[in-house]
Amino acid sequence: MSTDPEMTPDLEAGIDSNAFRDSEDRISPLWLERLRAYLAAGRDDDVATVVEPLHAADLGDVLESLDPDERLHLVRLLGDRFDYSALTEVDESVRMEIMDEIPNADIARGVAQLDSDDAVAILEDLEQEDRDEVLAKLPTFERLSLKRSLDFPEDSAGRRMQTDFIAIPPFWTVGQTIDYLRSEKDLPDEFYQIYVVDASYQVLGTIPLDKFLRAKRVTSIEALMNTNLVLVDANEDQEEAARDFERYDLVEVGVVDESKRLVGVLTIDDIVDVIHEEADEDIKLLAGVGDEDISDSTFDTVRSRVPWLVINLFTAVAVSFVIGLFDATIEQMVALAVLMPIVASMGGNAGTQTMTVTVRALAMRELDGRRLRRLVTREMVVGMANGAIFAVLIGLVTWVRFNNLQLGCVIALAMIINLIVAGTAGILIPVMLDKFKADPAIASAVFVTTITDVVGFFAFLGIAGLWFGLF
Repeated sequence: MSTDPEMTPDLEAGIDSNAFRDSEDRISPLWLERLRAYLAAGRDDDVATVVEPLHAADLGDVLESLDPDERLHLVRLLGDRFDYSALTEVDESVRMEIMDEIPNADIARGVAQLDSDDAVAILEDLEQEDRDEVLAKLPTFERLSLKRSLDFPEDSAGRRMQTDFIAIPPFWTVGQTIDYLRSEKDLPDEFYQIYVVDASYQVLGTIPLDKFLRAKRVTSIEALMNTNLVLVDANEDQEEAARDFERYDLVEVGVVDESKRLVGVLTIDDIVDVIHEEADEDIKLLAGVGDEDISDSTFDTVRSRVPWLVINLFTAVAVSFVIGLFDATIEQMVALAVLMPIVASMGGNAGTQTMTVTVRALAMRELDGRRLRRLVTREMVVGMANGAIFAVLIGLVTWVRFNNLQLGCVIALAMIINLIVAGTAGILIPVMLDKFKADPAIASAVFVTTITDVVGFFAFLGIAGLWFGLF
C-alpha cells in the first residue's frame, strides 16, 4: 500500500487493522475517514484494495455512509470491479442517485453478473426507456428471463424469484442426475432442492439435497421425489409467499405461472428481505410517513409527509368543531378545559394499543369470524376494566385538585365510555379497511385517534353540561 506524508499513522491503521466495524457493529469512523482520505488523495489502487474484499451488504453500508460525490467517485473508480449487487443493499434514493450517473452500458455489464433476483431489483427502478436499453445489451437468454420477471406485478413472487434452478425428468436416476450436475456449467450458485418436472415443466415433485445425497446412484428419481408439493404462484403477493415460508418452515419453494409451469424459485434469503421490507413499510404507514428513507432529500421528505399532515389537519378541525359546540359550557366551568385533554389522550392511547394488535393479527391472517368476535368481546371488557381503573384514579385526582366530587364523577364516567369506544374502534376500523381491500396500516391511526378525540370530548363535555345544568 502506498504511503502519503499527509496521512497520519492512526488513519493508516484504520484500514490496515481490518477494523471495518466497531463494537456496535457500525462502520468504524476511523476506517471510513481513511477511505475518504484515499478518495480525496486520488489513491485509486488503495481504495480498490480495501473495498473489493467487502461483502455486497458491507459495500452497501459504505455507499450509504459516503457523501453523494464520494459514492459516485467510488463506483467510477472501481469500474468493472464494482459489485452491482451492493446497489440492492442501499436505500432506493441512494440507488437511483448512483444509477442516474452511470451509463446504461455499464449498468448492463454489471447486471449481467448478478443473480436474476438482484438484477430485477435494479432494473425495476429504471425508467422504461433506460430499462429497455439495458436489457437490449444483455445476452438473449438473460434478457428474456429478466423481461419475464419484470412482467409480473410489483411486489409479487415473480418479481422476487430467481430464474436459475435445477429441473430434471422423473425417469432419470440419482447417478444420471449427479453426472448432469457435474457436467453442467450454468448451475445456480446456491440451491437447496431439485425439481422434478414433465416435458411442459409442470412440477411433479421435489427432492431436498440432503435426501438426494444419501440416495444410491441406482435409485430412480421418481421413487425418491416428494409429491406433497408446496408451490407459490408467480402473481402472488410477496407477503403471502413469506407467510408460506413461515407456515411450512421452508428454505426454498418453486414459483409457477398461470399454467403451473416452473418459472423460478424463492429462497429464504429473498424472504428475509421481504419480511424486513414489509415490516418497515407497515411501521412507516402507521406513523404516516409513507415510503421514506433517511437518505431522502429534504424536498422528498416534505412531499412525503405533507399529505398525511393535511389529513390530520382536517381531522383536528373536525375535533375542534365538537369542542366548539360546548363553548358556553367551558366558559361557565373553566376546569373542564383543564381536564378534557386527559380523556381524549387516554382514549387515543388505548385505541392505538388495540389497533396495533389488530393490524398485526390481520397481517398474519389470524382473524377469522370466530376470533374476531372473541377479540371484540375481549377488548370491550378490557376497555371497561381499564376505564374503571383509570376512572377511579382520575376521579380522585380531580376531586382533590378542584375540591369537586361531582366533577370527579363526570370525568370518571367519560373515561369509561371513551376507553370502551377506543377498544372497539381499534378493532373495527382496521377490519373494515381490510374488508375494503385497503391496507389497515395506512389510515387506521388517523381514524382511531379522531374517533377517540370526538367521543372523549363529546362525552366529557356533554355529561358535564347535563350534570351541572350548564346548557
